[in-house]
Amino acid sequence: MSDWLTPGLAHLWLPYTQMKTAPTPLPVVSAKGVRLRLADGRELIDGISSWWTACHGYAHPHIRAAVEAQLATLPHVMFAGLVHEPAARLATRLASLLPGDLERVFFTESGSVAVEVALKMAIQFWRNKGQAAKQRIVCFRHGYHGDTFATMALCDPEEGMHTLFAGSMPEQIMAELPADESMRRAFDLLLETQAARVAAVIVEPLVQGAGGMKMHDAATLAFVAEACRRHGVLLIADEIMTGFGRSGKLFACGEANVIPDILCLSKALTGGTLPLAATVARRQVFEAFLSDDPGAALMHGPTYMANPLACAAAHASLDLFEREPRLEQVAAIEAQLRAKLEPCRAIAGVADLRVKGAIGAVELDGTVDLDAMRRRFPELGVWVRPFGRIVYLMPPFVIDSADLSVLTGAVRRVLAERAATL
Repeated sequence: MSDWLTPGLAHLWLPYTQMKTAPTPLPVVSAKGVRLRLADGRELIDGISSWWTACHGYAHPHIRAAVEAQLATLPHVMFAGLVHEPAARLATRLASLLPGDLERVFFTESGSVAVEVALKMAIQFWRNKGQAAKQRIVCFRHGYHGDTFATMALCDPEEGMHTLFAGSMPEQIMAELPADESMRRAFDLLLETQAARVAAVIVEPLVQGAGGMKMHDAATLAFVAEACRRHGVLLIADEIMTGFGRSGKLFACGEANVIPDILCLSKALTGGTLPLAATVARRQVFEAFLSDDPGAALMHGPTYMANPLACAAAHASLDLFEREPRLEQVAAIEAQLRAKLEPCRAIAGVADLRVKGAIGAVELDGTVDLDAMRRRFPELGVWVRPFGRIVYLMPPFVIDSADLSVLTGAVRRVLAERAATL
């Protein structure tokens, strides 16, 4: 291990990390199923699916075989002036799974970029229709949509990740999620008075992820969609986290019977194997870009757009959703998370407990020593990485009851140990 870890750390710049004081990261040498194997031989049960991507677990043989077969024929080709079968078939397949006329798929490599493309689509949609003043985006408090400059402007600044860049980002309009009647009146008034300059509203359906694992009901999402329709504003659904079963349905919008104008996907799209994202637009959005004027086209094109290896992995992942009982597994995880995390409510320092699909989140109050908690979980044989005041579990869908019990037991133990120090 020392022949690569120590020299490598002298050159690596790690994410979300103060490199001067951070502890040495754990060296992973392999992963299979729901387990990460470390260089010292220890195994950790992964409780967060590598930032919510590995829905089928690691090294699933069907996905591996699909990527190997694609590698032998066409690992990559540019997507401008050329096209290939894996992307064409994947776009067709995604359109068949999504509701309504969400049928035009623009592929990128990451969730942040998928959202950036959605913003460009929304703003240029109105420009192409002669309403260039509609340039602002309405976003919601506790929301998170990425770390690039345009997406940072949509995130709640009080969540702490992006405050350093205040004043250097485009100014957008932040609202409260309309979860009750007074908030609904306020949101409706906001759109009524600002519609002339608002291009779109962006929402994380049912669960706001990195902004705090905040959850809202289907009625709230349906109200947001209806308000957008009434006031002539596009709706962007950021399903980068919730898409592909995490919330309990294949897509969270389906729980509210909402068809957004633009939908963003990534993370579990390839089953956690290769970078791929998709921004999917409804027919009317796409048609606004059809013109004899070249300037009306969508001018965006990532170098690795629609990478064939990633598309092959995505196909294999979708096969598994068809062949194996993934949504039933999510329902079982949800039931066990509710039962096994419920005792956390009685632990001192716990402010709230929230469960939705294969997501379980415990919100803490007071000061949280994240570094201490992050060190403690691996000592208990699990990989759990709290952030802010949130300790959460989002395991692979293939986890069995015994391994999930180890995860929930570790959460209860760490929170009880914290409570003893309060």
